[in-house]
Amino acid sequence: MNVLLVHAHPEPKSFTAALRDKAVQTLEKQGHEVQVSDLYAMNWNPVASADDFSSRDTPDYLVYALEQRQAVKNGGLAGDIQQELDKLLWADLLILNFPIYWFSVPAILKGWIDRVLVSGICYGGKRFYDQGGLAGKKVLVSITLGGREHMFGEDAIHGPLEDMLRPLLRGTLAYVGMDVMPPFVAWHVPYISQEARESFLEDYAMRLQQLNQDRPLSFPRLTQFDEYLYPLKKLEA
Repeated sequence: MNVLLVHAHPEPKSFTAALRDKAVQTLEKQGHEVQVSDLYAMNWNPVASADDFSSRDTPDYLVYALEQRQAVKNGGLAGDIQQELDKLLWADLLILNFPIYWFSVPAILKGWIDRVLVSGICYGGKRFYDQGGLAGKKVLVSITLGGREHMFGEDAIHGPLEDMLRPLLRGTLAYVGMDVMPPFVAWHVPYISQEARESFLEDYAMRLQQLNQDRPLSFPRLTQFDEYLYPLKKLEA
């Protein structure tokens, strides 16, 4: 299996980096081929702009997604985007490895998503959810956060973690067609003992060794909707 691990943490000695290294070690030991995109180390540019295209279809007004489609056709994507897109298309499994910032992903990772999940390949028209351009690939989100596990849930102070991650899991990863695995979560990381950190690393290695047993999260399928994307009525009993 080909694996692309996209890592987004500014501190090379962070526990998030330890999760990255554990993933690479575990997956390579299983015989998988792994590429790592360490966004901070790469000095990744997160800003989507007109500079992302070597030529423009409409130079006087930027519609970013439409220019992406044209750049896909004419080979006009910026070199850094094309390199990451090539890795993504090569991969059978994508791992996004990051700390939660303000109920979301770090800005540098959001910029990777904005620039690399290009219209015309990853999505476009009715190419979304199970018909998305990345259908057939799996994705695992590996996150660290400062909150304790009891702070997340239906009646908890922050609500369900799934609600916090919904824009990423559903609005991005499922939208482009990938099978979204349940996230791996390391809780309360800045405040726990080294022993607890080692336990998380062991749990992560075991999870990666058993990925083929994971059931993807459930998201809409286009067959559940008509040609105008209205939900099909359930057959009456």
